[in-house]
Amino acid sequence: MRDYSNIARKITRTLFVSQSIVTAGLIAIATVNAIAGADLSGVPAWAGIPSTVIILAAAVGAYGWGLLIERIGRRNSLAIGLVLGAVGAILAGGAIVGGSFLVFLAGLALVGFAQSAMQLGRFAAADVHPVETRGRAIASVVFGGTIGAILGPLLVGPIGKLAADFGLNELVGPYGIGLVFLSLAALIIFSWLRPDPTKIARELAQSEETSRSAEHDRTIYESLRQPAVVVAITAMVMGQMVMVMLMVITTLYMKGLGHTLTDISLVVSAHTFGMFAFSIVSGRLVDRIGREPVITMGSIFLILASVAAGYSSDVLPLAGSLFLLGLGWNFCYVGGSTLLSDQLSTEEQSRMQGFNDLLVGLASALGSLGSGFVFAAVGYRVMGFVGVFFALIPFTIALWFIQRRRQTRPIEV
Repeated sequence: MRDYSNIARKITRTLFVSQSIVTAGLIAIATVNAIAGADLSGVPAWAGIPSTVIILAAAVGAYGWGLLIERIGRRNSLAIGLVLGAVGAILAGGAIVGGSFLVFLAGLALVGFAQSAMQLGRFAAADVHPVETRGRAIASVVFGGTIGAILGPLLVGPIGKLAADFGLNELVGPYGIGLVFLSLAALIIFSWLRPDPTKIARELAQSEETSRSAEHDRTIYESLRQPAVVVAITAMVMGQMVMVMLMVITTLYMKGLGHTLTDISLVVSAHTFGMFAFSIVSGRLVDRIGREPVITMGSIFLILASVAAGYSSDVLPLAGSLFLLGLGWNFCYVGGSTLLSDQLSTEEQSRMQGFNDLLVGLASALGSLGSGFVFAAVGYRVMGFVGVFFALIPFTIALWFIQRRRQTRPIEV
């Protein structure tokens, strides 16, 4: 008989290491995308197009990976996605040397596919763990982003200097990091993610009499009619939209106030710390007090961050607000991911998880593109209250679901 607990730990460790490496490579690339986009296009206003291409490619890719996982499993799908990302890094770096904006964008689209494939890895960890430890499993993979978020930006300067020493544009360096790290992660996934999490999840469903294994293979529409699925997706989509909308525009807001790049980087670092560093805490809370209460807490953090951000232009208050913004996103993301995993049978998992990440990616794109228009129209403080409006949606629906479940729970006599 298989030792499923040991297999689950091995799979989670592999995904944690891969997440750390991939995040470092992606953040290194993201650090210079806007600069490279402006240089290659010759139009400063187009500096935001590269990040938009990655976001949209990741959104579309997530749904595609969800369908592919059903056919070839998670290990092969993840490995293929990361290899595509490595090819994309080569194209993007080569485009900087050759001066082609279109090839640069094509390379970033492949990087976006890799990003969405790796993000789905959190569900692979959830699928091989029992319900009582599923939140911690997802949080462990998300926590891997902490290491990458710290390591990635630190490598940009030295690797850029190294590229310049070889007579290349210094902007090529970060794409070299992306190539190496994505390739390394693909090798780790293909070599260590064994047995395939999809196979283990199916074996667990057959051996355990759970509600998930008893359900039939529902369509996406049928799954979306389940209240718990709606709560989970709403938490992730709205949390992502509020986080991206406020995060993207805060740097521009601070620059307009005359803050230095050091001040801006401090605020961004505080935000990133809030996004990833407390994943273990959120994961334990999800398993201990429940999925919906953690989503409610995350929504409250998002509301507080959205209100507080616009009431002080000083660095420390802004850093505190953006930290809360990242923390709120984390709670909604981990809580929502765990709740969604709870509701799906093995036949539904990859398809529905891919659809969920498609919606999350589209929310990122909408938040990123819309933030500039909202900021220009009503200003930073009022934009914060727009964030409050969207954050109230998961807060309200999670409370409604908690109350609904209490009312339908059988009365003990």
